[in-house]
Amino acid sequence: MIDYILLEEYAKDKSVLFVEDDENILKETNELLKLIFPKVELATNGKEGIEKYLNYKNETGSYYDFVITDIQMPIMDGIEFTKLVYKENSEQVLIVLSAHSESHYLLELINIGISQFISKPLNYDKFVNTVFVKLKEMHLNKKDNDNVVETKIINIDKNIYWNKDTKQIFYNDENIKLTKKEIKLLELLLKYAEKTHTVEEILNYLWFDDDNSSPTIANLKNIVSRLRKKIPELDIENIYGFGYRLNIK
Repeated sequence: MIDYILLEEYAKDKSVLFVEDDENILKETNELLKLIFPKVELATNGKEGIEKYLNYKNETGSYYDFVITDIQMPIMDGIEFTKLVYKENSEQVLIVLSAHSESHYLLELINIGISQFISKPLNYDKFVNTVFVKLKEMHLNKKDNDNVVETKIINIDKNIYWNKDTKQIFYNDENIKLTKKEIKLLELLLKYAEKTHTVEEILNYLWFDDDNSSPTIANLKNIVSRLRKKIPELDIENIYGFGYRLNIK
């Protein structure tokens, strides 16, 4: 659930560049973003987007806090735009809007370094929730950097937290016993908050050191099913035809 007071606090000094060629989506999402962020700039293709990105850096001495981009656009698509952004600033927080028909692009984007996708057509409640999660991450990371302290606890849900040091998960304050594969899956899904991991990526990671096994999608589904039974509130989402991600609330 979104804490709108915290959302306002986290976003009060943040800037956003939104790159989208669909006029209706651009208009509607711009109106929503302006309710959250004090500074929102728009571009209708990747070429215009990278020009605004670089101009903003030259004018302000800093990068946009958020960049949100579509994939399929005229003149320069979202993939080329993303590559140019990361070449300029490898730490940029960047969210990609993706239709299911564009799933063949996602592996390339993951290889570039994208950790966050939002499906189209946009569900604006989920969109705002994703923005809130990323803002919360930025706030916590800044706090950790200021205090030179690395947090060992990841709050997945109000009733679920993960201890990175001991590799234990707690649900309603109870330590839930996990298998080796279940632990490895959670480690991967938590490595980048709400990143969508491909089935192939997950299988390779879970069975990397197991030369005597030929893992299948069925093996992965069984592991996910066991985790869901052990921790019913754990939101492991299946992105149809692509993979899995863990939603943090």
